Amino acid sequence: MKAEIISCGTELLLGHNIDTNAAFLSNSLSRIGIDVFYHTTVGDNKERLSSTIREALKRSDIVIITGGLGPTVDDITAGTLANVINKDLIFNRNIFKDIGVYFKKCNLKLPKSAVKQALIPRGADRLQNGVGTAPGLIIKHEKRYLIALPGPPRELIPMFDKGLLPHLKKLRTQNTLIKSRSIRLTGIPEIKVNEKIKALLELDAPTTVGIYAGLCEVELKITTKAQGDKKADANIKKIENKINKKLSEFIYGYGDETLESVTGELLIKKKKTISVAESCTGGLVSNLLTNIPGSSKYFVMGITAYSNKIKMSKLNIDKALLKKDGAVSKDVAKAMAENVRQLADTDIGLAVTGIAGPAGGTRKKPVGLVYISMVTRKKKLIKEFAFTGTREEIKLQTAKAALDLLRLNL
Repeated sequence: MKAEIISCGTELLLGHNIDTNAAFLSNSLSRIGIDVFYHTTVGDNKERLSSTIREALKRSDIVIITGGLGPTVDDITAGTLANVINKDLIFNRNIFKDIGVYFKKCNLKLPKSAVKQALIPRGADRLQNGVGTAPGLIIKHEKRYLIALPGPPRELIPMFDKGLLPHLKKLRTQNTLIKSRSIRLTGIPEIKVNEKIKALLELDAPTTVGIYAGLCEVELKITTKAQGDKKADANIKKIENKINKKLSEFIYGYGDETLESVTGELLIKKKKTISVAESCTGGLVSNLLTNIPGSSKYFVMGITAYSNKIKMSKLNIDKALLKKDGAVSKDVAKAMAENVRQLADTDIGLAVTGIAGPAGGTRKKPVGLVYISMVTRKKKLIKEFAFTGTREEIKLQTAKAALDLLRLNL
């Protein structure tokens, strides 16, 4: 079955609110094998909403409209639906009664405008709202289904899960589902990933691979449509194995895993402790490492040392070294990592120093130049990076690169 989602609300078009409902609905529908091919956002305008609904009915089996079911003048969804399918709006006593109960629980007087929410298109089935006043609606129209859901996510999500989802499952002609799995990579640009797995990115249904680039990572999403979980998992595993063979050194996690969660788990597994010295990231490396519950098992100390005075007094960096090479240099990065490890008596010392910009760069040391060092009792590593972007982007890229260096060496 094909579905599409129409999000109604001028506030969405103006960017005042972010439409999270469409993402939730698409994800939920895909899990039960219902394809979503269109998302449309339309303002609180009867003519434009009517036109959008009519167009949707031409190409989709299920049309879901979100928003516009409230009691105010700009809430136009129920009336517009009635007009599109040429039905009257009728008063529903049960809906009105429930609205009265809701206001009584809130110790509020029932306003006259509440009557509007009890007016629904003739022939519509009601979806109960357990946390608000706007009823959801299901209308069968010429072998198609028109569904209206309230706009607030705290009302829409439970209404979908408890009321609409069981109904949609009954409408499916086949017991199919759509399943996805994300593979997360770092340390390699999107264009290089594309070169290595170009053939997989060109696969057709039932199993496809999508590529999505972020600031510090690339996500590959394998999606398949199959009869049941077992077949879907087999389809995904087959493609996943091929991706692993091509890109294993860059893969840091799967699904919702983050670079910091994976690195933290490795530190716990290896029973290693770490201390961090930062000169250009403002404590961001330490922040990421301690974002994970249980980080006290491995994180001992972090020092953010921007000035040379603090580098000398707190990290014991030699004044002559700073004068000779400058704070942004390989030898200073290594000394920061060595000294913070010794100060904290940890297994690992991690350090970053660089120029985040937008000012401070020179021809020899441009903005984005970063040195990252990792030191253990047996190993000393230093890597040079040239990042681009805003100050915030360079700081984030530096912090993520430091975590990846740590991950790879664990």
